[in-house]
Amino acid sequence: MNTETSTSLPECIEGPEAFQSFDALVDSVLAVPRSTLVRRERAYRKKVEANPKRRGPKRKVDPSACPDPAV
Repeated sequence: MNTETSTSLPECIEGPEAFQSFDALVDSVLAVPRSTLVRRERAYRKKVEANPKRRGPKRKVDPSACPDPAV
């Protein structure tokens, strides 16, 4: 069994370069507006709810949204 990986891990950076890299990453994450995050989450939820075979608890269907009045 081959235990060596074909991809190399990134080199560990220490010192001021590490802080600058981390600071740039945090700035890029915090630069995303909340409206964009909410929009992405809404699209993800819509996609997840459309999957009939998903695992876990299912959300309850809103009776007013149901087209069948007998339900």
